[in-house]
Amino acid sequence: MHERLDIDFVSAGTTCRAWFYPARTDAFRTTEGVPCVVMAHGLGGTRDAGLEPYAERFASAGLSVFLFDYRHFGASDGEPRQLLSVRRQLHDWRVAISVARRQLDVDAERVALWGSSFSGGHVIAAAARDGQVAAVTAQGPMMDGLAAVTNLASYAGIVHLLKLTWAGIRDAINNLAGADPYLIPIVGRPGTLAAMSSDDAYDGYHAITPPGWRNEIAARFALTLALYRPGKRANRLPCPALIQICDEDSVAPPWAAEATALHAGERGRERHYKIGHFDIYRDAGFRQSSADQVAFFSEHLTPEAMETRRRERSRAKRADRGKSPISLR
Repeated sequence: MHERLDIDFVSAGTTCRAWFYPARTDAFRTTEGVPCVVMAHGLGGTRDAGLEPYAERFASAGLSVFLFDYRHFGASDGEPRQLLSVRRQLHDWRVAISVARRQLDVDAERVALWGSSFSGGHVIAAAARDGQVAAVTAQGPMMDGLAAVTNLASYAGIVHLLKLTWAGIRDAINNLAGADPYLIPIVGRPGTLAAMSSDDAYDGYHAITPPGWRNEIAARFALTLALYRPGKRANRLPCPALIQICDEDSVAPPWAAEATALHAGERGRERHYKIGHFDIYRDAGFRQSSADQVAFFSEHLTPEAMETRRRERSRAKRADRGKSPISLR
């Protein structure tokens, strides 16, 4: 393993921890520095659960990388542990992007976001809100919580969904009472109560997790999952987005990812892989997905691409200023 640095940053008063990988070649270097890819995991994932090979691949290609853990998970602080809050995680993304831009040798105008599974939706929402992100990649992304809940009911059954909802209610009651969270497994075998229990979920997730990874999550997330639909923000993206779709995905419905790419308009680009949700992290899936990501970043993080985008924004601003106000009679 090559050099990487430990970076601590504070998000809403809580310390989060990241690894910063300096670029190892000058392929992307300009007088302003090198681009930086900001990365974080999906549902219950941590930075050491299958993401290090991606970070190493990007650093070797000439990109710097800022890979962080959310509050409540992994190496980051935050109590209670294993609490997934979409609002808090999106705030962590906002702060992480800001901190990445301030790292030594990083070109602040060439920051890209990388997401996978649940964070594949986060990067769409985070980029849309930030407005200055230069590129986005989202692999096997969860773009629509309602679609994910419907998909879970289709493979696990309505009884499973009701049990998951009751677990969420129980956890919410614990929270109101000041008790410890009611935790359920993140992944389980088919027929068991877990956030994900498709045929390939248990073995697939455990294939990328390190020793000591906690297969637990506070159940209350299940009560709001259907309301989180980040793909609908794709039309507000300020940059190109590569949507990498696993056609045999049992967890994140492929059609929702396709709809997101369509919603992104000319900024969206689809890439399909005939593999399952967890196959993209390993072996041929990793090699192909990471190669496609490096090629995408190589196309859109060049000085020429950035200058083209600046001209487009300038023209759009002039067009907006030139519009006549509409009077109502």
